[in-house]
Amino acid sequence: MFKKLKLRQKFTIFLVLIVILGLIVSGFALSTVLRQNAKHEIAAKALTLIDTITATREYSNSRITPELSEQLETKFLPQSISAFAAREVFEIFRKEPNYKDFLYKEATLNPTNPRDKADIFETAIVEQFRQENNFKELSGFRSGPRGDFFYIARPLIVSQSGCLKCHGKVEDAPKTMIDIYGTTGGFGWKLNEIVGAQILSIPASRIIQKAQKSSALILLIVFVVFISLLLVVNLFLNHQVIHPLKRLTRVAQEISTGHMDVDFEAQSNDEIGSLAKALKRMKYSLEMAMKRLQGSSGSQGS
Repeated sequence: MFKKLKLRQKFTIFLVLIVILGLIVSGFALSTVLRQNAKHEIAAKALTLIDTITATREYSNSRITPELSEQLETKFLPQSISAFAAREVFEIFRKEPNYKDFLYKEATLNPTNPRDKADIFETAIVEQFRQENNFKELSGFRSGPRGDFFYIARPLIVSQSGCLKCHGKVEDAPKTMIDIYGTTGGFGWKLNEIVGAQILSIPASRIIQKAQKSSALILLIVFVVFISLLLVVNLFLNHQVIHPLKRLTRVAQEISTGHMDVDFEAQSNDEIGSLAKALKRMKYSLEMAMKRLQGSSGSQGS
């Protein structure tokens, strides 16, 4: 079937196949690159946020807690706890519409405040930190009710002995704290023990969808460019190859029927022009052969 097609049809099919293959390959490569860039963008944003939160915790530990420690005996102040301060600062941050879907939690296996209780996913992360002490950070993607999220997690370690004043033995804890949270959680911690993890989750769906839209737009532009090139190449092929070949074919047909007054005109120096010159020489050779044949026939007749 392919042999029955004309040259222009064959060339068009070949170019269309190249366009399709090019779009598939470039689309896959482009989509991969844009998705990777989107992931890097998400990771960079998450890293900046968790570093900011960590700085807030450190500030609270070094500047706020020492100033309020004496008041804990008469009144427990949650603001003096770095974890509480970090969470509250983040909740203020989430009031901005662009950040309302961002999540931060100091997920703890045995928390004082029930809101910090680790769920199944968070517990798995904490246990991974506890089993692999060399892990300083974990990150990845997870699915949630509101779409995909990128999370970044860091271990929460009891690094200061002062923490055990509230989280060591129940009898050593400030009475004012026990009055608020009770004695069911947040005790029995040990120095240098990993008790939880800072887990920051930021929505990834919008950024990835944006990358996919950009990919689709670029592919559309590439498709239009390919189609334009296809049309230009077809016009060039039609003008430089098809028409000259048709002209040479028509002249050859005229000569084959005995019309020797037509001639092959070489209008270019390319292969088509070389073919025209070769056909022209063949025509001259044919004319000479016919004249000799006619001359030989005339001599025999006389």
